Amino acid sequence: MSDVNKDIGMRIRELRELSDITTEDMANELDVDEETYISYEDGIIDIPASFLYQIAHIFKVDLALILTGEETRMTYFDVTRADKGFAVDRRKEYKYENLCKKFVHKKAEMFIVTVDPKEDAMPSLNSHAGQEFNYILEGTVKIFIKDNEIILNEGDSIFFDATCEHAMVALNDETAKFLAVIM
Repeated sequence: MSDVNKDIGMRIRELRELSDITTEDMANELDVDEETYISYEDGIIDIPASFLYQIAHIFKVDLALILTGEETRMTYFDVTRADKGFAVDRRKEYKYENLCKKFVHKKAEMFIVTVDPKEDAMPSLNSHAGQEFNYILEGTVKIFIKDNEIILNEGDSIFFDATCEHAMVALNDETAKFLAVIM
């Protein structure tokens, strides 16, 4: 159990308790069983980035507060220099770099997502509230969405309903990177 998981879980528990919401209600809202949700709060298992985004919306806070414990404070702009985004390793298949952690009242979350090639041809699917836009920066990926498998190359993009189960895998034994915008 990592300290990061414990810290994030503690912040979520505090927000839930301050909001007088039960663990059962949160589990239902996230469409997971209560035991899994409690494991998130206890920092025992990683919370998928999509759930963190959903939790931030439930509590009406910026995702950065949950991730870092710091309030956002930038009202006109927030610059993130190359390779200086906030690392968010929330799913084993992907590495996330949050590109905008300090801007107040964001309407979307932006990430650079790195996908390393794996032997498994089918990653675990996830879904979350809202919509998602992905723009392929490097490499080639296969996206699984609903009953479709779509190959995307560098420069290709896709916009989709994020409530549909989806996942990506890097192809050609090469790491892939894409810009993900979650709204």
